[in-house]
Amino acid sequence: SRTANPTRDALQTVIASLEGAANAYSFASGLAAEDALLRAVLRPGDRVILGNDAYGGTFRLLDKIYVQWGIDLVPVDLSDPEALRTAVAERAPRLIWVETPTNPLLTVVDIAAVAQAGHAAGAVVVVDNTFATPYLQRPLDWGADAVVHSTTKYFGGHSDVVGGAVAVNDPELAQQVAFQQNAAGAISSPFDAWLTLRGVKTLAVRVERPSENAQRIAERLHDHPRVRRVYYPGLPDHPGHDLAQRQMRRFGGMVSVGVQGGPTAARRFAEGTHIFTLAESLGGVESLIEYPWAMTHASVQGSSLEVPDDLVRLSVGIENADDLISDLLTALDRL
Repeated sequence: SRTANPTRDALQTVIASLEGAANAYSFASGLAAEDALLRAVLRPGDRVILGNDAYGGTFRLLDKIYVQWGIDLVPVDLSDPEALRTAVAERAPRLIWVETPTNPLLTVVDIAAVAQAGHAAGAVVVVDNTFATPYLQRPLDWGADAVVHSTTKYFGGHSDVVGGAVAVNDPELAQQVAFQQNAAGAISSPFDAWLTLRGVKTLAVRVERPSENAQRIAERLHDHPRVRRVYYPGLPDHPGHDLAQRQMRRFGGMVSVGVQGGPTAARRFAEGTHIFTLAESLGGVESLIEYPWAMTHASVQGSSLEVPDDLVRLSVGIENADDLISDLLTALDRL
C-alpha cells in the first residue's frame, strides 16, 4: 500500500484533473509533499530562490534542513520583477518557489512572469497553491512546472485530515517525485485519502462562500480606526489587485489585518473573538483567527521573512457574514 493504493490513486487522479496536470502525488502532509519535490529536484550546491514572505514551515524546511545539506537559499520579493531579475542574474537558481497569494501577507505574484524568468535560467518553477486552490487559480496554466498543496486546508475542508500533494506535467519530474513518494514513504493513508476525496466534492462551494465573506470583511475593516492595514487582494488599493483579477477567479477566503497598538493589541484581538476560533491551520468550514508572529510563522522570527508583530490572520469560513463582521468589530472595540 505504500507503493500503490486504489483510494490514494483515486485522489491523485482527482487532484491532477483539478490542476490540469498529467500526474499528481498524495502525501502525509503538505511539508512531506514539499520535501519529496525538493529532494526530486535539488542536489548539493544548487540555489533556491524563495519568496520573501513564504510560509514559515517552508522556510524552516529549506533553511534548517536543506541549507545544512549544501543548498543555497535566497529570499526575494517575487512581486518585484527587478528584484527577481537581479537574483537570477547573480547566479542561476535550480528552483524558484512561489506562493501566491502569500501566507500571511497576501502578496500576489505574477506566475507567468516568474515562470518566464525562471525557465530562461533553467530553473524549475514551483507554486504553492494552497491559499487559492485550483478552483481559483491553476498555476500550470500560467507556466509553472509543479504545484504543491497542503490538502489539510481547502481540499479537506473540515479540519479533520492532514495531507499534501504535488502536481506536475513533465514526465521526468513526475517519475522523480513518484520515486521519492515510494522510496521515502511519506504517503497519505487510504483513510486520509478518502476523507480528502470527500472534501473535494464540496470544494467549489466551500471556496465561493468564504470568498464572499472575506470580501465583505475586508471592506468593513478597511477604514476601522483600530486597523492599521487590511491585506486582501480583493481591495482596489491592494498592490496586486489587478493582477489577482487576471490570474484568479475570485480573491479567496484569507484576510490579514495589521492592528493599531502593536503586538499587545494584535494578541488581544486574536484572543477576543467568539465565532472565530483561535487556532492555526486554515481552509476549513469554520472561521479561524491566529497571530502569525508567534504561531504559524514563529520559525521565521529574526530572519528576512519575519512577519509584522501586529499582524492577525483570518481564515474566513462559511458562517453568516454579518455574524462574522459583528464578532470582529466587537473584538476590535474592546482594544
